[in-house]
Amino acid sequence: MKSEKLRRREMAKVEARRSSMKSSGLAVGGARAGLSVARPTAYPLEGGHDIIGRVKVPVPPVAVHSLYANVYLLSSPAGRLMVDAGALPYAPRLARLLRDFEPDALLLTHAHVDHAGGAWLAARRGVPLLAHPLEHPQLTGRVHELPYPAGRPDLGRLVSRVHPKVPARAVQSVQPGEEVLGWTVVHLPGHTPGQIGVLRGGVLVAADAVVASADGAHLPRAAYNADHAQALQTLRGMVTMDLHTILPGHGGPLSPDQVRRRAEREG
Repeated sequence: MKSEKLRRREMAKVEARRSSMKSSGLAVGGARAGLSVARPTAYPLEGGHDIIGRVKVPVPPVAVHSLYANVYLLSSPAGRLMVDAGALPYAPRLARLLRDFEPDALLLTHAHVDHAGGAWLAARRGVPLLAHPLEHPQLTGRVHELPYPAGRPDLGRLVSRVHPKVPARAVQSVQPGEEVLGWTVVHLPGHTPGQIGVLRGGVLVAADAVVASADGAHLPRAAYNADHAQALQTLRGMVTMDLHTILPGHGGPLSPDQVRRRAEREG
């Protein structure tokens, strides 16, 4: 009897989320479900301030949780966006984040299992999954390719196969330049062909286009990038963007100067 009550309560939450998504432009409902997108528009900045050098700059509200890879919780007047789903061993923590944050959508920056390992949990809860179309085959299990362990594609395929995948009907396509819940989608290829990030108010969630460590910004190892030359080109492109904070897929926030210095070292 208790399990039946819990089931009904969960169904009520899903229905409430669907109603909320419909009102904010996210449609749900089988294979024809789609994301209502718009070109970037002006928006108010909120969420506090950060000190970059001697300049006080506004920062959109962002929370980060390390589930091996960083999982970002982004809030704006347009709604709540979760970016990435962490690694599979952290699924219980992701389940709590999904319950507490109640995202309107989950954007997957790319299909590597440390970033998409918990995506199946979000799909089960009825949260729309968003990804670049080049990442869909890996996310749905039509393709099994991972660059790690380095030099062992056979083990990479095995690692991919043992991870839960998401149904194709649960994944919606997003393209660079589209706006998702107040954040603009940015293409950051190189680590994977379809890697994307999101941008708002000078803050770039950069996925594995750059990673952070105690001594600053780095590129992922060449063996872990699908196209290392393209990854370097993407890093150089980030230097030209009007940013004050870069939020990487691993590690803490980076400044534009740290990213610029890394791009210069890479040549």
